[in-house]
Amino acid sequence: MKLISKQIQTSRKPDRFFLTSACLLFVKLLLLRWFFFSEFELGGIFIDLLTALGLTCLLELLIPRRWKKRVAWPVNLLLSVMFFSAAVYHSYFGSVPTYIVLGSLGQVPEVGNVLGGLIKPVYFLFFADLAVMLVRAAFVRIGRRRSRKTLSFGGGANPRVWNEAATRMSRVVVSALLIVCLLLSGVWINRGSAISNEIVRAENIGFLNYQVSTAIENRKERDFIASTSPEEIATQVKKLQQTFPYVDHKADTSAAAGTSGQSPAHFGAAKGKNVIVVQMESFQTFPIGYKLDGTEVTPNLNKLVEESFYFPHIYQQIGQGNTSDAEFISNTSIYPTAQIAMSTGYGDRVIPSSPRLLEEKGYKTATFQVNSATFWHRNQLYPALGFQHYYDKPSYNNDHFNNFGASDEEMYRVGLEKIDEMTADGSPFYVQFVTTASHAPFDVPEEFPQIDIPDRLQGTQLGRYMNAQHYTDYALGKLIDSLKAKGLWEDTLLFVYGDHGGLSTAENDPEWVSSMLGISYEANASRFNIPLLIHVPGAEKGQKIELAGGQMDFVPTMMNLLGISLDKERYTAFGRDLLNTDRNVIGIRYYLPTGSFVGDGVLFVPGEGFDDGKAVYLDTHEPVKDLEPYREDYEYVLKLMKLSDDYVKVLPKRGLGESK
Repeated sequence: MKLISKQIQTSRKPDRFFLTSACLLFVKLLLLRWFFFSEFELGGIFIDLLTALGLTCLLELLIPRRWKKRVAWPVNLLLSVMFFSAAVYHSYFGSVPTYIVLGSLGQVPEVGNVLGGLIKPVYFLFFADLAVMLVRAAFVRIGRRRSRKTLSFGGGANPRVWNEAATRMSRVVVSALLIVCLLLSGVWINRGSAISNEIVRAENIGFLNYQVSTAIENRKERDFIASTSPEEIATQVKKLQQTFPYVDHKADTSAAAGTSGQSPAHFGAAKGKNVIVVQMESFQTFPIGYKLDGTEVTPNLNKLVEESFYFPHIYQQIGQGNTSDAEFISNTSIYPTAQIAMSTGYGDRVIPSSPRLLEEKGYKTATFQVNSATFWHRNQLYPALGFQHYYDKPSYNNDHFNNFGASDEEMYRVGLEKIDEMTADGSPFYVQFVTTASHAPFDVPEEFPQIDIPDRLQGTQLGRYMNAQHYTDYALGKLIDSLKAKGLWEDTLLFVYGDHGGLSTAENDPEWVSSMLGISYEANASRFNIPLLIHVPGAEKGQKIELAGGQMDFVPTMMNLLGISLDKERYTAFGRDLLNTDRNVIGIRYYLPTGSFVGDGVLFVPGEGFDDGKAVYLDTHEPVKDLEPYREDYEYVLKLMKLSDDYVKVLPKRGLGESK
């Protein structure tokens, strides 16, 4: 009787540990849900419980009893690291990462100076159970107790005394429970597939189911890619774009597209001119024209505004790749997929771009940035975009401006030397400068120009940010002076824009920023608002254009000024020429959920769909009460972004050994 009793007790131990494991996973999923969404809903709690039970059942069935001790806790550690990384990632990007994104975290050490501020002590709760087990194991070791129960997934029962009938019954119950969990999870995933807003979808179906949903979508995309071509998608893009009222009159539509005898406005205004593109790190629009206690933050940009086309309502459209994505969009007029940095996912392609198009017109092309080109795989991105040369960290004298290396002034110095070499035979050039001096944490060494920061902003990210943008403006002014001294200013088309927002909402509450600076600052409409200035040689007077737009629109606008018709070149652009557009709409995703857009004076952010979305006016930041007039914009943007994703995914790959 004692032996039978012992066998029954032993057979129940796996059940106790099974429930313990499921509970621990459930608690961690709830913890992650709280970090993501700051609330618990009954449906979300249920799906997390279902996920925890299903995964525990799967492990119970797949792992042999003799391996459970060695496998269970490493799996626990792996999941804890995943949840921890996802929480840290969300604190910076504000989005729910996929397994693809988490697989790219190898880039994090490059921005380690920002990482420390993102990790909150509470995130280490994901490892609390592991810490307890390690402490317990240490005490067992010290006490010279050799119990096999310490880390056993199955309770350490001796298989020789295991009740085989109870084991079979247990496996039947666990199998049945797994099937139920899988079926219900499948229902939830299927329902969530109709939600374009990734954050809402993840909240509705749970973090782990969101990963499964992403994998399913990727499989469908692979099947689709195998059955289509860039030319077929380009035809669909053209048909879709013709349905949107970008201009008021049909005659203007044909002119802007280059399909009639009449040329678009400003067509060829900079024909044959050199092109310099300056992409400024973390540069938002609000510092332009702003005086910090009477001192201009950006005196050089303020002066440039007076003699340039100035677009104050341009918005970032970057994805996971941040700055590298901005380089991608501004050179291609193609949306980032938001699932992976474009340099990482598509650096092996032949991508239609400004450098490729201008090389065909006799231009020499190069890009400059002071970091290592391996950061975000730019060593693949630049050849994919068709740049003939790129100059990264080894090309500069490191004056140790920040963690990335040299200052903007040093980058411009080297760039001007290379420009001299490029123009020696009289060829025009297309040059891109990517600044890094104003990168977070926005520390400007004392030996470089500074702006006086008032006491109220001392020790704040906002104060450091204003100082960093002031230096970026100073260095840009030095570049302009050098171009004038070399006689290049009147022969160069200059594009200056921000790559993405810089002020994190975690450290800069919008109401606090508004009160500190005396301006209207809105969480999304201000944070993602970047400037665009276009200086056309010979222009005597600037023009402020209130039209909303994005980085998607840079290529069409530039080519119009250079006198190059994208329609005749059969170039597929997903943006618009901002100088020949009356009404515009551009999609934003990743930092905002898919379906977000800027256009017609508003910024719209969807909820589960359009009807529960919210919008604010770009000029006043007041909420929009009637959303119905913007429904067609929402539906159009979703279709256009989907076609853009399809297009970039079917672009041909570069042959083995091809540099571009």
